[in-house]
Amino acid sequence: MARIGIVRHPIYREHDMGLYHPESPERLQAIEREINKEHFKEPLIEIPPRPALTKELQRVHSLSYIHQISSTSGKNVRLDPDTSTSPKSYDAALMAAGGVIEAVNWVLDKRVDQAFAMVRPPGHHAEDDRAMGFCIFNNVAIAAKHALEDKKLEKILIVDWDLHHGNGTQHAFYSDARVLYFSTHQYPYYPGTGSLQEIGEGKGEGYTINIPLSTGNGDEEYANLFRHILIPVARSFKPELILVSAGFDIHEKDPLGGMNVTETGFARLAYITLELANELCEGRLVFTLEGGYNVEGEARAVVKIIHTLQGELPFNPRELKHKEDAAIKRIMPTLERIKSVYKPYWPALNKE
Repeated sequence: MARIGIVRHPIYREHDMGLYHPESPERLQAIEREINKEHFKEPLIEIPPRPALTKELQRVHSLSYIHQISSTSGKNVRLDPDTSTSPKSYDAALMAAGGVIEAVNWVLDKRVDQAFAMVRPPGHHAEDDRAMGFCIFNNVAIAAKHALEDKKLEKILIVDWDLHHGNGTQHAFYSDARVLYFSTHQYPYYPGTGSLQEIGEGKGEGYTINIPLSTGNGDEEYANLFRHILIPVARSFKPELILVSAGFDIHEKDPLGGMNVTETGFARLAYITLELANELCEGRLVFTLEGGYNVEGEARAVVKIIHTLQGELPFNPRELKHKEDAAIKRIMPTLERIKSVYKPYWPALNKE
């Protein structure tokens, strides 16, 4: 029976960027409501978060930037056109980064099998020296650095299915062959990064896999990208831990997005990722919340992912694979473009 850990805390709802801002406390409130009315096979295991330490933040962010954010404590401060603080934002941001670190610790220490960190503010846009795109500290990058430096892992896969490219995460590991960063994202779109030409550099060349997508892609397209690009590359890479930047703004009803992924489609992506984790790294898998602005759709998708992790699939895998195989022509030009760039680095793509 899968033991699923969950990171949640009231402080995450204290970060408030103002009335009508899409990245609002209501996101977590909706998820909580949906979780509370569900009947899961096994109770979720609470993972207590803690504030990230300065030394942990410094692995991704400059000390001057950390001091800049700490100076916003108790204040309303605009950090960029889309991102601001409220009096409790600094505390929430520290607990968001620390919460994902603790999720990683619990999975690596085998206290849970997989974990979902329900944290905010999100993180994957945050650069070493600036806040961006609703993000303050780069939670997933900080957790990955912790796993490498403190837990002594040697290979980590980060899967980022958010609508927007995770520029901050990419830059944190752009020359680092220990981390394979795999991102599907709407392009060209905010933040403007994530082109096919961005493949990493130095020792990290080939370890940044960007899949820029036009609007309109849905369940079958995303599943085929995961099946025919992510799976063979991950099998070649052999990660010891998989982290997922789980953005729900590719939901078919998201007000900021142009994709058509359904709630079942999110469960399918989680299932593919879980299967990889079970095959390659003893099931070590941690999800962390990124974007997602249709709050009810996001909440239902999160619940379906938790059911999937517990082995209660909200779909028939054989039927979905048949549908995906029948729909592969729609995504074939994209698959071929991706393969043409990455085959020199990942020969397994030649067999796909």
